[in-house]
Parts: sequence; C-alpha cells; structure tokens
Amino acid sequence: MRNTDKMSEESIIEVVRKNFPDHLILGEEGGITGDPSSDYLWCIDPLDGTTNFAHGYPSFAVSVGVLFRGNPAAAAVVEFVGGHMCWNSRMFTATAGGGAFCNGEKIHVSKTDQMERSLLVTGFGYEHDDVWATNIDLFKEFTDVSRGVRRLGAAAVDMCHVALGIVEAYWEYRLKPWDMAAGVLIVEEAGGAVTRMDGGKFCLFDRSVLVSNGILHDKPLDSFAVSPVLVKLQKMGLLTSLQGKLSSSYFQLIWFLGF
Repeated sequence: MRNTDKMSEESIIEVVRKNFPDHLILGEEGGITGDPSSDYLWCIDPLDGTTNFAHGYPSFAVSVGVLFRGNPAAAAVVEFVGGHMCWNSRMFTATAGGGAFCNGEKIHVSKTDQMERSLLVTGFGYEHDDVWATNIDLFKEFTDVSRGVRRLGAAAVDMCHVALGIVEAYWEYRLKPWDMAAGVLIVEEAGGAVTRMDGGKFCLFDRSVLVSNGILHDKPLDSFAVSPVLVKLQKMGLLTSLQGKLSSSYFQLIWFLGF
C-alpha cells in the first residue's frame, strides 16, 4: 500500500508547492521539506487508515492540516465511505474562526450530556507492546460506563465523527502531527473541546489527545484521573507537554522529536 500513500502525498505536495512555494511541509511518507524559517507548516497524511484501505473497509481518509506559527489555521479531511458497490466520499473542512463544514454544510458536535448515553471512539497503534495493551484497559473502563466504544482505525476520521455529532468523544496516544493536524481544528470549529489526556493544553506535537463535544469533556478526564492507566502513561512519557518547545522553529522541533 506504500505506493498508494506515496502517490497521494506527491500529488498533494505538488499542489502545495505550486501555490505556496515558501511553506514548510511535513508528510507521513516524505518527512519534512521546504523553508525551515516559514511561519506555515502543512501536515499531510496521504492515507489515514491504510489497513482499512487495503481491505476495502470504509474508514479511511486523506487528511491535510495547516499550522500558522504553531496554531491550526486550516484543515481538510476527505473521508471515503460506503464500501464495495457503493463507494462515496464526504469532505470535512475548517478554518480558524470560520466554523467547520461537511460537504459545505455547517456541522456541530452533539449535545449529549450523559456518559451512559454517549458513544466513544479510540485507536490503537500497530505495535502490540505495553503501550498498546494499556489502552485495552481504558477500552474496557469506558465500555462499562458508556453506550459503547468503537475502534475504526483512522484518527482523522474519528475526530471528524466527533465534529459531525455522531460520537461524543475520542482519545488516543502515541499519534503523530499528521494524524491530528486537521481533525483537532475541525472539532474545535464544530464547538468541541481538545486537550491532552491529562487535561493539559494541547499542542500538535503532544503524544496524547482527547477530543469531545465539550459538554462531556470533564467526565473522561475524571475517569483518566482515577485510572491506574494514567500513571502508566505518565511513566511512559506520553503525557509530557511539548507546549513550551513551540518557541523553537518547526524544523528544530520536528528534528528534536524525530518525525
């Protein structure tokens, strides 16, 4: 599937380079290219949900987010939906202060205010290690107190579903900037909330994220706070804030983090 990922990313970068030649680009496949001093950073996930795509499972997307001086400025996620014999797509877009949209229609997070009535989403990485197993514990804990927890396998899609109001919250850790750049802005512009899993202020280079409809945000945070899982994540360094390092250039920060 790597050829599909690379072809998608190359096509996106070609368009960006043609229109914004001095901008910095961080792609999942090609790494970082462009002017290291640029105020703009494009974060590209050319195929979010690669395994789903390979199996024809309808939960994958192309995700592009733009940062200006460290803050999300614009976002677009094209989600492929339907499945065999009925493929279709829908596009989620957002600009800072301009609202969030799906196929041009304004969207808003759900108004569900009870955890027991909420539908939640999480994700798991490819490595089946201690970090992966820790989220199994959280999956069980939240399944016990909600309508259910889903695992679709595409972070950008998960966040767009929160923005669309069809699920109430999504959490995951050990993500990369291209996984989150578009989704977090779309959620915020749809009226939702975004923090780290420990409740701290989120930045795109953090390793954990919790997004929700806002009304319920404190409830998963309260659950995290009393869960032994949070202690494990802290010891693993997955809740460490990188907010202060945003004073560095994008290039220095990306080099420091090894993306």
